[in-house]
Formats: sequence, structure tokens, C-alpha cells
Amino acid sequence: MSRMYRREFLRKVAAWSAASAAVPLFDVRAAHVATRKASELAVAKGPDYGALVERVVAKLGGMGQFVKHGDKVVVKPNIGWDRSPEQAANTNPEVVKALVKLALDHGAKQVLVFDHTCDDPRRCYHDSGIRHAVESIDDTRARCEFVQMWNFVPVQIKRAKVLHEWPIYRPALEADSYINVPIAKNHNLTRLTLGLKNTMGVCGGVRGHIHQQIAEKLCDLALVIAPKLTVIDATRILLRNGPSGGRLADVKVLNTVLASVDPVAADAYATTLFGLKPQDIAPTVAAWRRGLGEIDLTRVKIMQA
Repeated sequence: MSRMYRREFLRKVAAWSAASAAVPLFDVRAAHVATRKASELAVAKGPDYGALVERVVAKLGGMGQFVKHGDKVVVKPNIGWDRSPEQAANTNPEVVKALVKLALDHGAKQVLVFDHTCDDPRRCYHDSGIRHAVESIDDTRARCEFVQMWNFVPVQIKRAKVLHEWPIYRPALEADSYINVPIAKNHNLTRLTLGLKNTMGVCGGVRGHIHQQIAEKLCDLALVIAPKLTVIDATRILLRNGPSGGRLADVKVLNTVLASVDPVAADAYATTLFGLKPQDIAPTVAAWRRGLGEIDLTRVKIMQA
């Protein structure tokens, strides 16, 4: 590494750390939800998953609200498991493809799709169908790329309660627009894994440590990785044996996609699809208590798209 590159690298790391330290919790909350008079959430149902994505994004004002001309965009799905789309362990590739296309259509300079997988990354990217979906767009600005371990940088989270420093994937930090697109599914630790939990896919280090006091640690990470938009894939949900699944008997087809600027409201609504209450999910409760969004769905404007 040259001296000049190293100085620039360290400057950026310091800037990322300072950003998380300089923004008080009230302002972090404003960054997530105060862009509208009240939290809004769009829901669409139907068999055409690409069309569902277009409808929910349009209901929130269109992709132009989240992606500007020349932006570097990250579309962050769950690609963590060597599973097919039918097994509902990863984000549906049609949902991912639709978001990437919308970002490109609104002038994105670059759209990256990636995940720090749990199973072998090549098998995950292939068997999930996500890599093929992105490549089928046939646009050099869009790439589904493997996570490179050297590209994690240590970030201090000085407003954190528990997780005060952690390595975060640099492309996620550098993105002009970070779009979170998890699948809604069962998880053996947190009951469900939704938007907040999907942030672990941009984390390095020994991620098992995050599972201790996980609710607060996910909130700490949310101070650094704040999506401009959360789109939750509930086309197929995994009811049991998550997060990896594997049995089709554990999958329920809902043909549903939902989206919100408010990541807590998105997770709260998705929880109801499992017959649970948002208050049943510890990370959702912790995020609400720390001002990261709205958990009370009676205070959320829910729009059918």
C-alpha cells in the first residue's frame, strides 16, 4: 500500500467513525423517518414479483426519491445460504433484479449487489439465482460481486451502547444510496430475521460475537449502516428452521412485497405476516426504543400499492 493511498484510506476510516459519533440519536432517527410527515409503508401483493417492487417504490414517491443521477448504489439482499429461491432462505432474485433495474433507470453510476455469506459464496450466489438475475440485466454498471475480506475497515461507533467498534464492508459505507432488501424468515435466535438483521451481511470479524446482546448490537450497526429504503421480500416466507431452512414444507407463499423509508416500521409490519406482534421481536423493540423508527403500526400510514 503506497503512503498516499494509506493516508487517504485512514482519512476515510476516520470520517466514517466520526460520522457515527457526531450524529446524536435524535438526528439519526430523523435521518430514517422524518423525511415524511409520518412513517409510510407500501404493501403490494400478486404473482409478478418485479411488478410488486415497482408498485411499492412508486407508492413511496418513486426510485428518484432514493437514487440520484451518478449515485453509487448498494442493493443488499440476503444471499447467505446455499438454497434455491423456492426454499425461501435468500431474497427472491426477481425482487433484487427489479430494484437494480430501477436504480439503473434513475441514473445510478454503479449498482453493487453482495452479501457476506454463511455458506460457500459461489454456491450461494449461483443457487440463490441472484447472480444470474443481476447479470441478465446485461448492464456493465450492475455487478453481483463476491465480498473481499481485505475490504472490511474498522469503524468506531461512539454512540453505540454495546458494539463500539466493528469492521464494516467499505462499499456499503461508501454508497450514496444503500437499499436493504432482506427476505422475511424465521431465525432460531431472534425469532425472525428481517431488515435490521440483514445488516450482518456487511459485517466482518467473528460475526458470532454479534449474537451476544444481538438486539442492541444490531441497533449500534444501524447507526453506521442506515438504508435510504428498506424493501422486504415476503413472496415466500420461511416459517420454521431458519435462517437456513431447506425444507419446502417450512415455506409459505404470500406473494407480498413491502417497502418503507422507516426500517423499524418495515420490520414491524413484516412480523405480522408470521402471526406475531412487533413487540415479540427484540431487535425491533430495541430499535424503536433508541429512536430508529416506529414500531406502532397504528401510527404508520400503510398504503396498498
